[in-house]
Amino acid sequence: MIDLHTHTTASDGRLSPPALVARAADRGVAILAVTDHDTVAGCGEAARACDQAGLRFVPGIEVTAVLEGADVHILGYFIDVQSPGLLGFLAEQRRRRIDRVREIVVRLAGLGIPLDVDAILAPSLAEGGRAAGRPWVAQALVAAGFTDSTNTAFDRWLARGRPAFVPRVGVGAPVVIEQIHRAGGVASLAHPGLTAIDERIPEFVDAGLDAIEAYHSRHDAAALTRYLAMAETLHVLVSGGSDFHGGDGHGPAAPGEVCLPHEAFDRLAARVR
Repeated sequence: MIDLHTHTTASDGRLSPPALVARAADRGVAILAVTDHDTVAGCGEAARACDQAGLRFVPGIEVTAVLEGADVHILGYFIDVQSPGLLGFLAEQRRRRIDRVREIVVRLAGLGIPLDVDAILAPSLAEGGRAAGRPWVAQALVAAGFTDSTNTAFDRWLARGRPAFVPRVGVGAPVVIEQIHRAGGVASLAHPGLTAIDERIPEFVDAGLDAIEAYHSRHDAAALTRYLAMAETLHVLVSGGSDFHGGDGHGPAAPGEVCLPHEAFDRLAARVR
């Protein structure tokens, strides 16, 4: 099995990189990518754990771009995780994430919900490679007793249109694609079925997008068929994975729940070579 979309505690996943690799190995995953949001901090540990477990590791990332105020996620595969240009770009991405969390906490305080923002951000500030985000705020809301689940926290306060939502500020998809390419990687549009921007995908292809994530845990059969056909029409490759975060209600229960076919992976790997 090949899973090219997973997350660890370096961003919003619930498992450490070694624990993720162990779970993936137990599930029979043979090729694994760690694609944390705006950070490669988990890749080193994951690579070592994969080597020990006999898995092939693909260094990856999921970078957040912004399109007219909405998030667009671009996956990068086979990247050089030591690329100075990429590391500098990601540091700025994480700074914007920290600013956003601070503003969210301010809005929550205005709603009579006080949270300790320094405590929420402590892992990111102490370990500069970790990427803060709304899930950290949701977890703080649960820990403080304001709600019983992170899903409820998003539904009540943190999702778009809710009272503590803060729009993201950042760069566009073409800039992200360029950064991934400069780091030697292949760029794929993550879970297009969730973003409803199909009409903009040709623009991303014109900007250098290499692939579309057709295989995803929240793509039904119709979505899979649609994006496979779109990739063929646009002459781009396809990627895929589970989008596993930890089996806590956010995404699938285990890595490998959705996999990329071997022939599709071989085409991605060939694009790098």
